[in-house]
Amino acid sequence: MKSGFVNIFGKPNAGKSTLLNALIGEKLAIVSSKVQTTRHRIKAFLSKPGEYQIIFSDTPGIIEPKYKLHQYMMKNVKSALEDADVALLLADATEDKNEVDNLFKSINLKSHSILILNKIDKLSNNKVDEVKSFYEKQPYAKNLVTISALKQFNLNELLTKILELLPEGEPFYNEDELTDLPTKFFVSEMIREKIYELFSEEIPYQTAIVINEFKEKQSLIKIQADIIVQRESQKAILLGEKGSMIKKLGTMARQDIEKFLQQKIFLQLFVKVKPKWRDNELQLKEYGY
Repeated sequence: MKSGFVNIFGKPNAGKSTLLNALIGEKLAIVSSKVQTTRHRIKAFLSKPGEYQIIFSDTPGIIEPKYKLHQYMMKNVKSALEDADVALLLADATEDKNEVDNLFKSINLKSHSILILNKIDKLSNNKVDEVKSFYEKQPYAKNLVTISALKQFNLNELLTKILELLPEGEPFYNEDELTDLPTKFFVSEMIREKIYELFSEEIPYQTAIVINEFKEKQSLIKIQADIIVQRESQKAILLGEKGSMIKKLGTMARQDIEKFLQQKIFLQLFVKVKPKWRDNELQLKEYGY
């Protein structure tokens, strides 16, 4: 029996959340084309009874912190580096190789690592060979796999390499569990994902979601959530003319949450202004950071 922690690291938008979802076969991490979508460390379990349990962690993209929120995000990365049995270093094969190389060389790796070149479906074969040739010379790239997380290409080879490096041990969690995070967390993330889809510029990065009510009734689940923003102007944009945008946001979020919970829900959303919440430790704690 093999069991251990396999944690995913990389720059923002390298495809970490897409990879986690593809490996697990469920959408647990929200996905956006915008950078810095992931704020929390999201654990997901892949178990084959009697053979293995892999505890994957999606982590925030590695950045230079500008706010206390960023500091919290980088603490999650640090803790994941410390407890990883296998570190998956995920590189976007289309991005600047030297930037990614400098990042991975700056990481204090304490475990086995696998370098994963993602998004190779966007490159020609010659270009893939060129990128591989560059990384194969690097000290952290003893194990190298090329994949497309979005197209789910070559994930079996990646899984084989992970299992080769995974230590022997008993499962940490029940083998029918998928994650250790509560349902309310995923509900709040689905609402936040729709904000990333519908709004641009600073709004997605300056919003937080707080679930105030999650009541299971006979025919449906009643959910009430606050969307926290930093300025009145952001609140006006989120609400839209005559409430058009908040209504659209609520409809999109409700559809995803109902699919996730496999039950009808009644969703109420309110927008509240909390200036500079990203730098306020008490508010960050209140909002789950």
